[in-house]
Amino acid sequence: MGVLIPGMGAVATTFMAGVIAVRKGLSQPIGSLTEMGTIRIGKRTDNNKPKIKDFVPLAKLKDIAFGGWDIFPEDMYEAAVHADVLEKELLTKIKRDLKKIKPMKAVFDNKYVTRLDGKHVKKGKNKMALAKAVMKDIADFKKKNKCTRLVMIWCGSTEIYLKETKVHKTIKALEEGLRKNDKNIPPSMIYAYAAIKMGIPYANGAPNLSCDIPALIQLAKETKTPIGGKDFKTGQTFMKTVLAPAFKARAIGVEGWFSTNILGNRDGAVLDDPDSFKSKEVSKLGVLEQIFEPKLNPELYGDMYHKVRINYYPPRGDNKEGWDNIDIRGWLNYKMQIKVDFLCRDSILAAPLCLDLVIFLDLAKRVGMSGIQEWLSFYWKSPQAKKGLTPQHDLFKQLEKLENTLRHMKGESLINHLGLDYYEDDK
Repeated sequence: MGVLIPGMGAVATTFMAGVIAVRKGLSQPIGSLTEMGTIRIGKRTDNNKPKIKDFVPLAKLKDIAFGGWDIFPEDMYEAAVHADVLEKELLTKIKRDLKKIKPMKAVFDNKYVTRLDGKHVKKGKNKMALAKAVMKDIADFKKKNKCTRLVMIWCGSTEIYLKETKVHKTIKALEEGLRKNDKNIPPSMIYAYAAIKMGIPYANGAPNLSCDIPALIQLAKETKTPIGGKDFKTGQTFMKTVLAPAFKARAIGVEGWFSTNILGNRDGAVLDDPDSFKSKEVSKLGVLEQIFEPKLNPELYGDMYHKVRINYYPPRGDNKEGWDNIDIRGWLNYKMQIKVDFLCRDSILAAPLCLDLVIFLDLAKRVGMSGIQEWLSFYWKSPQAKKGLTPQHDLFKQLEKLENTLRHMKGESLINHLGLDYYEDDK
């Protein structure tokens, strides 16, 4: 299985190096459900909890080949050293494998990511020509690496905030827009179009519009291609989808939730641009709204103030720190506070999500699923969903949906946790 990655920076190199290290027995794939997770089958009393990878037919790590595109020409060993996420000692042990992976020239336009610039970039008469160049790269990679199937996962930077326009409505309009260099078609959308046109599953790890437009959703159905996004759910938002459901479950009021981050890697530099931050802000802000449902619970959440900030701080590198101050109200309106200080490693948290997404999307393709894969909402800050449907953000409901989808694939009974039958048997 070929894994193709637009944007081979900190997240991508940590993902690739991790898979290679695990294959060599140098470490463990901690954080990956597809490698370490279990799933309950049948009743609790059956005590049947196999590993997910033993329950459904997943691609094996030894069968994965990596490739991709970047605006910098360095091979993946040099890129990983530059990213400064993983220890040099580990990288030295897998240096030979990483050096074999060299990025192809990228589709890139500085107008969409203003804080980055690179010379390892494709040229073409229009955006359709660039899309066709990406498709040729894909075909060449598949042949060279003798792949039977492929998956693409966007690990590139956050692009400036764009809204859906006419060019995004239909396949015809999008293809015409590609030929006419429409400004509302950013590089991530060109990659998404190329992959989906070729029937290659596509995952969007950033808050960019990318594949979340009617034209590409329709194309995905026509080419029988699974798609999903958007924005990897790693640090602060991950914690929100854990804590907020607990407050909601106990009917605890929330007056305010202030979130701020410091981050010093390339992603932090990109997000220092207000237009790129706007894309991330929209992705992060929707989480609490969906979980708390303030219109249904006005006494508890109707006046909640939610603020999100990201600050570029170079000394911190990839070691992001997220602070949350949560003002809550309990019995008789008595006020309390919760403080969260999450000193996390952004790429370390994202890498296993990349692995799970490419493996699950490959599975979805093989079992005949296509279009939006809402069962993978577990992995996204802003889960893609059908128009008119509110995406689910509660982490535990997302996990239940994922597990039930796997049970459904295998023809096993779905689990709803009612459990009354255990007690009715005692009568």
